[in-house]
Amino acid sequence: MTARKICVVTGSRAEYGLLYWLLKEIQADTELELQLVVTGMHLSPEFGLTWQQIAADGFTISRKVEMLLSSDTPAGISKAMGLGLIGFADALAELEPDLLVVLGDRFEIFAAVQAAMNQRIPIAHIHGGELTEGAVDDAIRHAISKMSHLHFTSTEIYRQRVIQLGEQPDRVFNVGAPGLDNVYRLPLLHKEQLEQALDFKFGKRNLLVTFHPVTLETATATEQFEQLLRALDKFDDVHIIFTHANADADGRTIAGMIEDYRQHHADRVASFISMGSQRYLSTLKLVDAVVGNSSSGILEAPAFKVATVNIGDRQRGRICADSVLHCSPHTGAIRDALLKVFSGSFANTLAQLENPYGQGGASLKIKNLLKQTPVDGLLKKHFYDLKVVE
Repeated sequence: MTARKICVVTGSRAEYGLLYWLLKEIQADTELELQLVVTGMHLSPEFGLTWQQIAADGFTISRKVEMLLSSDTPAGISKAMGLGLIGFADALAELEPDLLVVLGDRFEIFAAVQAAMNQRIPIAHIHGGELTEGAVDDAIRHAISKMSHLHFTSTEIYRQRVIQLGEQPDRVFNVGAPGLDNVYRLPLLHKEQLEQALDFKFGKRNLLVTFHPVTLETATATEQFEQLLRALDKFDDVHIIFTHANADADGRTIAGMIEDYRQHHADRVASFISMGSQRYLSTLKLVDAVVGNSSSGILEAPAFKVATVNIGDRQRGRICADSVLHCSPHTGAIRDALLKVFSGSFANTLAQLENPYGQGGASLKIKNLLKQTPVDGLLKKHFYDLKVVE
């Protein structure tokens, strides 16, 4: 029997971490053939050439699609999407997959899905139905859902939202968040091992900070990140690990501000372009809070019963655990949220926490559905109308 060819696309370090165990599941199944296409930040020296880590993890990279320009302006992002569409057209024509698997909502993935749609390749989408109302990713995610043929959502509410978009219920599966498989399956480092790996000493109080530009706002990245840094200055005994922003518009501005801040506080601040899943999650487990506007503060931090200070509108609309404290992107509001984290009054909330995104196991569920679902007939979709209440 010919193995079903499953092509998975990854364009960022965070997304690869979420896909890792699904890639392992597909790779280990003799009835499936994994085709891995790497693009975007993975191929950029500025973002750490993380394709090398993918290869070191034991995956064969089937194709590399170069698309990032040396620009983080809105026009540069649009041009990168055009280059990506051309590159994915060639890659998919050569690989001829039976199914294309994508996760999330970034512009690199949007380019891949457009090419697959035109080349009549069925598309499976992970993490559809979610909302991030402060980011252009929100529109991209819903557009990808409408171009996709199978859907794997992280909660039942998100499953219902994908159906609300007109997708047939028997093609939409609530499997939980695949990134949580890292939490339960990846061997994490002990504190001493992690300090050695990072060349960083943890203090009595520690924060993990990731802040991305809010892409539906114009030129707010500098001011909002400056407000965050001013709030952090109020806690001069706290040790801080920054991870750099994604390749979004104004991402380089934030990277420069991180490096300047690190140089002025070298005794207690470290920064990383890419930490890798093991080091990142090992760090997350040890800190008092995740601070910024990254989705990992929404998805993974609750699994470790770690607080999240979620700043601004980038993640607005997501389902959140009780461990997530929302605040405006202003120094006073951020400081107040951090004071609540450090006060100890939040401990009971964290102790009783339940993660709305599940307890792991999503990767195996997705792999089985990719394997068992008939491909014939997937391309022609019928719009599912909700019953109108008169």
